Amino acid sequence: MILVTGGAGYIGSHVVKSLINKNYNVVVIDNLTTGHIEAVDKRAIFVQGDLENLKDLEIVFSTYPVKGVIHLAGKCYVQESVLHPLMYYQANVVSSINLLKYMLKYQVNNIVFSSSCSVYGIPNSGYIAENAATNPINPYGRSKLIIEFILQDFAKAYGLNYIILRYFNAAGSDLSGEIGEDHNPETHLIPSIVRHLLGLAEKVVIYGDDYQTKDSTCVRDFIHVSDLANAHIKALEQLLQGRIANEIFNLGKGEGYSVKEIIGYCEKISGKRAIVERKERREGDPPGLVACSKKAYCKLGWKPVYNIEDIIRSAWQWHRNHPCGYQSGYNGGR
Repeated sequence: MILVTGGAGYIGSHVVKSLINKNYNVVVIDNLTTGHIEAVDKRAIFVQGDLENLKDLEIVFSTYPVKGVIHLAGKCYVQESVLHPLMYYQANVVSSINLLKYMLKYQVNNIVFSSSCSVYGIPNSGYIAENAATNPINPYGRSKLIIEFILQDFAKAYGLNYIILRYFNAAGSDLSGEIGEDHNPETHLIPSIVRHLLGLAEKVVIYGDDYQTKDSTCVRDFIHVSDLANAHIKALEQLLQGRIANEIFNLGKGEGYSVKEIIGYCEKISGKRAIVERKERREGDPPGLVACSKKAYCKLGWKPVYNIEDIIRSAWQWHRNHPCGYQSGYNGGR
């Protein structure tokens, strides 16, 4: 049995579906503050619970024979973390410590942790490898790095086996069209543009057009969420088989696209023109983040399949079919 924390969320629901399609038994714990019960594959066991509540963790670990954990639960908005750092340290760091306590109590030794490229802060080079300096510039990134340190300490002291996955920018939707990205409010770039082009938002906002980049807007590395889900399974299998442990991997495509370029791709795929408004930079946004994922290719045997047009096309399809998100109706969940 594999426990997926945050399995009703955007990335979590894709990971759950991929695990089940690989014939794993899955139990999900999610408090549904940002996740959606409709997104949880109906073949999974669902527990509505919170990692801040020790009783909820006791129920899960005492009821189900958990052999490994994929830990995705937490808060993930940079700007929100700047405004509410206490919320982020509570939801990300304290909750992770609670989870690890129960893993130790029930002798569950394998965990795949959802980290972030935010731990790198403002990098010194164009392509970021895992040995780059970590210097996060916002509470979200700092909370992720703190958890990484905790995992390393637990490995030394208690024999915990971990794999840390530092995501770059997850985007797109499952190609079946069953699950996708539904946040409220929506702050991620691609769904924000797509929703505008579908007439669901008035405009697209560019936050900062004075960066030292190719067109003065932020540059990011986008990875299809299904590629990301596949990486979690490969990491989990390496842990369960005792082949790789206590490693950190970047997950990205290795290709940087600016905000303006992404708007252009979205316009091309939709056949519509965007109304764009420029605003000041947001605090905590680095100018460029592009992954070097060679380590994941070599050690995990993982390589992303989908390109930027695949990502945007799948996002366009899902949002067009679900203009109100999961409230539009979904037959594949619970």
